[in-house]
Amino acid sequence: MRVLMLSWEYPPRIVGGIARHVEGLSKALVRQGVHVDLVTCAADGTEEVEDDSGVRVFRVPFGSPSPPDFVTWVMQMNLNLLERAIPQAAEGADLVHAHDWVVAYAAKTLKHAFRIPLVATIHATEYGRNWGLHNDLQRYISSVEWWLGFEAWRVICCSEYMRGELSWVFQFPADKVHVIPNGVDPRRFAVPEGEDLAAFRSRWAAPDEKMIFFIGRLVHEKGVHVLIEAFAKVLAYHDKAKLVIAGKGPADSYLRHLAQSLGIYQRIYFAGFVDDATRNRLYKCADVAVVPSLYEPFGITALEGMACGVPVVVSDTGGLGEVVRHGITGMKAWVSNPGSLADNILTLLGDDRLCERIRAAAHREVQERFNWDVIADRTRAVYDEVLAAYRASPWAVAGPRWFAQAAEAPQDYSRYRVPEGVH
Repeated sequence: MRVLMLSWEYPPRIVGGIARHVEGLSKALVRQGVHVDLVTCAADGTEEVEDDSGVRVFRVPFGSPSPPDFVTWVMQMNLNLLERAIPQAAEGADLVHAHDWVVAYAAKTLKHAFRIPLVATIHATEYGRNWGLHNDLQRYISSVEWWLGFEAWRVICCSEYMRGELSWVFQFPADKVHVIPNGVDPRRFAVPEGEDLAAFRSRWAAPDEKMIFFIGRLVHEKGVHVLIEAFAKVLAYHDKAKLVIAGKGPADSYLRHLAQSLGIYQRIYFAGFVDDATRNRLYKCADVAVVPSLYEPFGITALEGMACGVPVVVSDTGGLGEVVRHGITGMKAWVSNPGSLADNILTLLGDDRLCERIRAAAHREVQERFNWDVIADRTRAVYDEVLAAYRASPWAVAGPRWFAQAAEAPQDYSRYRVPEGVH
């Protein structure tokens, strides 16, 4: 099976959670014998063509000429993706797998040009991110998301919550949508043996302080403001605590001002962007990891915490409520409720036996349910289903080599000639 995958981000270019998802899924598919060609955007210091653990990665440049706005950039990027994807599709791709609306234009073009089926993973919706559609840009993006789902033979989403959102916002039929969760590879979070983690931890918190850790984009939907308000209550009951916030985003200055207004700025470490090695060490040193999102289709950071052996507290929203089982693999707080979030953090800080039980149960959950090989197997089952339906359809008569055959066929251009005497 040959799969042509499209994604606008792939490590080391990481914008959100799509990059890690595409990386983990594509590598696991390769281990199962699937040939994966991935076309994505270039990143500084990367090669145009690379073999990444069996995944053939083709990176294309973008941004020249300089686009005036994001939508223009997306259209320009899709043209660049097509330029690189067309030769790969011509080699005989069986299907196209597109990740999110940003690559919808290239995916739809490849589907119709080569007459091969399209599978789409919709990781989030514009409606959900913004709690509605409030301007023309948001309505446009939402319409492209619907369009991608309409063109796709099957749509994959990461949680039952997202299945409901796709059904409600886009009216996708139930048999078109498959729920396959995100995964995590615990090996990615390993810390070199013999490393002095105590010395590393001393840079972030005092030895007698409990460390509470958040990592993610600093945007409203991630709920970091709720965490800061909750931390004020945590300090009232457990004054030996430090909150480490890793990440960057447009809400950074607002969050710092909020911490100052609450009088707890000196107890919060705004770390900014941290690399993977630092992230891994922070997870290992933390006493509690918190994911306080207001909107979260899945919540990959909760899985990261579980994989690293740190107890997690999450907002009971979206896919997070499905990833974590309260009191078993983590703790769940009410959404946008600082008091509830603080209570759950304090529960973990004061109960070492509960933390140990949660660590053990979360480790089993990661191994059995969120394993990339299991997820790749379920994804391949969707591919098989799509290809079986495709081969029984009229499209299969033309097949994936239709484009090449059409190019080789003799063309009659006589109908375009201008009649004699016409000027």
